[in-house]
Amino acid sequence: MTGRVRAGTRWYAPNHVRALTIVTLAGGLASTVFAPATAALADHLSWRATYAVLALVLAVVTIPAHALALTGPWPAAPATLPHAGGGAGGIGRSRPFLMLACALTLSAFSVYAVVIALVPLLLERGFTTAEAAWALGLGGAGQTLGRTLYATLARGTGVTARTTTLIALGGITTAALALVPGPYALLAALAVAAGTVRGNLTLLQATAITDRWGITYYGHLSGLLAAPATAASALAPFAGAALAPPLGGYPHLFTLLALVSAVAALIAAVGATSKR
Repeated sequence: MTGRVRAGTRWYAPNHVRALTIVTLAGGLASTVFAPATAALADHLSWRATYAVLALVLAVVTIPAHALALTGPWPAAPATLPHAGGGAGGIGRSRPFLMLACALTLSAFSVYAVVIALVPLLLERGFTTAEAAWALGLGGAGQTLGRTLYATLARGTGVTARTTTLIALGGITTAALALVPGPYALLAALAVAAGTVRGNLTLLQATAITDRWGITYYGHLSGLLAAPATAASALAPFAGAALAPPLGGYPHLFTLLALVSAVAALIAAVGATSKR
C-alpha cells in the first residue's frame, strides 16, 4: 500500500488524490469479492488448500501487473515548496507530526481490528459463516464507495476538520456495531458504513503529508508516518482476538475499539492547534 501511494503521489502530483482514488478502488473491491469466495472455498477445501488457491490467484494477477506497470520514470522532487521548511528531520520531530502519527496509528489499530473481528462478532450473535462473510464483503464495497467520495470531501473541508471527523466517524460506526445486535440487514448496513469510513481513512493517510507539508520530503515523511500505523494494523487482529475473551466477548471489544478511535480523534484535533 505504501509503495503504490508513494508512486501515485510522485507520478501524478498535484492531481494525486484522483490518481490514488482510482488505484485504490480495486483494493476496496478485494474483500467484496474474496470474503464470500474464501468462505465458499473453505466449505469444500481444507484451510491449507484454500490458502494455496488464494496465493496462486495473487501471484498470477499481481506479479505480471507489477512487472509491466510499475516501470515509469521517477520524477525529481521540486526544488522548493511551501511548508517544507526545517527539512524532513525537523518536520518529523515536530509536535504536529508526532501527534498526527499517534492519531493515525490509534485509528489504524481500531479500524483493522474491526475488519477482522467483524466475522467473529456476527458468529457470536448467531449468524452463519456465510452471512458474516457477506457482511465483510459488503464492508469492502463500502470501502470502495468511500474512496470515490474522498476527492469531493477534500475539496469541501479543511485538513484538520477532515482528519478529526473521519477518525471520529470510525469510532461511531464501531460503537454502533458494538451496540446493535440485529437484525442482519441493519448490521450489514453498518458494515457498509464502516467500510465507507475506512475507504476515506485510507486516502486520508495517503494524502496526510502532501496536505500539510507538500511532496518535497514525501518519501521520508510518509515512511515515518506509515511505519507505526502499519505495525498497528498488523498487530490489531491478534490483539483483538486476545482481548475479546477477557473483555467478555466481541461487543465489548468493539466498545473498547470505539473508545480508541475517540482518543485518536481528540489527539488529531489537539495536534492541529500545536505550533509547527
